[in-house]
Amino acid sequence: MEENKEKTGVALPANFIRTIIDQDLAEGRFGDRKVHTRFPPEPNGYLHIGHAKSICLNFGIANEYGGLTNLRFDDTNPVKEDVEYVESIMEDVRWLGFDWQDRLFYASDYFEQLYQYALELIRLGKAYVCDLSAEEMREYRGTLTQPGKESPYRNRSVEENLDLFERMRAGEFPDGTRVLRARIDMASPNLNMRDPVIYRIKHAEHHRTGSTWCVYPMYDYAHCLSDSLEGITHSICTLEFEDHRPLYDWFLDTLKLYHPRQVEFARLNLSYTVMSKRKLLQLVQERRVSGWDDPRMPTLSGLRRRGYPPQAIRNFAETIGVAKRDSMVDLALLEHCVREELNKTARRVMAVLRPLKVIIDNYPLDQVEEMTAINNPEDPSMGVRKIIFSRELYIERDDFREDPPKKYFRLQPGGEVRLRYAYIIKCVGVRKDPVTQEVVEVHCTYDPETRSGSSQSDRKVKGTIHWVSANHALCGEVRLYENLFLKENLNDLEEGQSFLDALNPNSVEVLEQCYLEPALKDAHPLDRFQFERLGYFCIDKDSTPEKIKVNRTVTLRDTWAKIEKAEQRP
Repeated sequence: MEENKEKTGVALPANFIRTIIDQDLAEGRFGDRKVHTRFPPEPNGYLHIGHAKSICLNFGIANEYGGLTNLRFDDTNPVKEDVEYVESIMEDVRWLGFDWQDRLFYASDYFEQLYQYALELIRLGKAYVCDLSAEEMREYRGTLTQPGKESPYRNRSVEENLDLFERMRAGEFPDGTRVLRARIDMASPNLNMRDPVIYRIKHAEHHRTGSTWCVYPMYDYAHCLSDSLEGITHSICTLEFEDHRPLYDWFLDTLKLYHPRQVEFARLNLSYTVMSKRKLLQLVQERRVSGWDDPRMPTLSGLRRRGYPPQAIRNFAETIGVAKRDSMVDLALLEHCVREELNKTARRVMAVLRPLKVIIDNYPLDQVEEMTAINNPEDPSMGVRKIIFSRELYIERDDFREDPPKKYFRLQPGGEVRLRYAYIIKCVGVRKDPVTQEVVEVHCTYDPETRSGSSQSDRKVKGTIHWVSANHALCGEVRLYENLFLKENLNDLEEGQSFLDALNPNSVEVLEQCYLEPALKDAHPLDRFQFERLGYFCIDKDSTPEKIKVNRTVTLRDTWAKIEKAEQRP
């Protein structure tokens, strides 16, 4: 197969989905139809990183082939769905950089048509109203090794089924008393084909249709028919629906409708991460996190708030590719993609998170200088900025040791370091808290001949540290985030353990008194920066001019890059 190319001309690697599409196009399976995919989330929660893989795949495939992608909400369960989720999903898809244009649909758009199709199945003798309880249906269903038993209501007449189903729609029966089932084969080796439920009674308010309906279609029924009605060519879904494909085909073939092709791929499993919307909802409801957009959550709104760039997520999705077998992807790979993108795009600034005051004794008391700093060495077009230098500074507490270990090249008594973009300073003394004996102030002298950019600036010292001017820095709050869970594989819990038992009690550390470069004064929520020597950070949505709040996106240390390098060694 020839490699596909995006409009940019960049060659994309082959995969089995592209191979299938190429074959379908070569054989004219869909005539002159363009490749047409869809992303069909249920609006019962916020999208997470796993959905991002599906979004990138469905929209990406269509873009590659000059085709179309629909955004369709599978809103067939009014009990769990909400307008809040609909709006958040649309925001997330747009944020990732994809546009469904005028192709926004809802399964509820088709409720009347789906109902008419159900009546047609009844007339064909392919559907019947069943009065078995949910428990009885489970008993009748059989097992993987034992065939199921036919419902005693399976042979109702067409007339009786039509009457009962119409009365179900009219609201005559309570929830759970009757369902409509497909009449297929109770002895099928595929349990999904053993007379599956296609309609159930739910007297509940729907977010779009209100109380118009009290019977709602099941996913397997609504999904394939919605695909058909929208003219989808390739219904790309996750691997758990592979066993449902015969049912997808059965509905369309029985009703003699246009037939899209269902193709399954392995869903994303990410280490140290929960991907179940039910479990994520539990975290929110039990206040284990601050909300769906908590920066520790794997939701797209959480990742956005944490500072993940959408391009990094798209790069991640392309890197992991698509496969037919489930596997665990290392979280470090996602973080690697984030670092790579932010290294190219994030503006550099200096910030001191755990401050220690430095006083330069021989620096003029009231003197203030402006130092020139590079905004991003990877992108000269981002230019430079001015940094204020003065007699009193803050440095990181870890950048000074009174009794340093071997190979400690930062500030120490009698030792010299270079202040980034400024001067070389030498420690000449300290002041301690009389009670705790903790160092609270470091006294230094500076060499005025060593200003960065001057003739003497190339004098060598082994350490360079960052700083901010004490009288000019912004005081802010910085949240340092770690993994929300301590266990790598949350599907591999010990007997009796809940995923909640794996929660990391130290997943966030809040630092209240941090000092930041004045350049951050004009920053806006979601602006991303590299704090030099510390990591990548993002301005939080709750930040105000009076109190700047910052979230750590990711540290500078790239474990995945180290893994890759190690694997390449002979």
